[in-house]
Amino acid sequence: MAHIPRLSIDAPLAADAEIALTEEQARHVGTVLRLDVGDGVRVFNAADGEWRARISAKSKRGMSVRVEALLLGAREVPDVELLFAPVKRHATDLIVEKATELGVRRLRPVITQRTIADTVRLDRLNTIAREAAEQTERFDAPKISEPVSLPRVLDGWDTARLLMFCDEEGDAAGLLETAQAAQASPKLALLIGPEGGFSPEERRMVRACTFVTPVSLGPRILRAETAAIAALSIMQAAWGDWRGA
Repeated sequence: MAHIPRLSIDAPLAADAEIALTEEQARHVGTVLRLDVGDGVRVFNAADGEWRARISAKSKRGMSVRVEALLLGAREVPDVELLFAPVKRHATDLIVEKATELGVRRLRPVITQRTIADTVRLDRLNTIAREAAEQTERFDAPKISEPVSLPRVLDGWDTARLLMFCDEEGDAAGLLETAQAAQASPKLALLIGPEGGFSPEERRMVRACTFVTPVSLGPRILRAETAAIAALSIMQAAWGDWRGA
């Protein structure tokens, strides 16, 4: 089935349901993939799982599919949040794409004193996440929050969720050991800083929170996008759904 295209669908999925594709999906399926009426696709969402479907109508106005049969029941990704300071456009796009592939449930852009991005295009980031989910065999795209300031994030934190603070100063325990020790925790989060790192004031503020555990990503200073990918890979191997995979 891997060669059959997957489409993320917001509508409920059930046998014989007729579903209109979005304009973007119709363009991709009809123009890029050159599929036509009768060709098979896979449709999915987080609630209903993945279903076999076929293109039932195609015109200049759009395209629709008819759902046929359930292929796989839905399954959730681990409850991991990634908090990251937006960086330049390409690097931010890469963070969102790879975080989706690596199984993050939630993405939270955080504005820090050294954040360099002027704007965060949530529509663009949601499209990137959706496309990555379609390619990655997961059943949902991560939720992406509106950007908020670092103090506001910390002030409203759910203290039942351990926040692992990736501290570039390098005087903390390793992320691998810390994630392994947290295996009983039902939900975790990672905080990645901006290019140039957190300011001394921010670092003191974060470390003062009782729900924060500082962690190290090793002896080298990593770019923000590299740090996010490395940290999530370690997290999934030590605590998430890579164990035993």
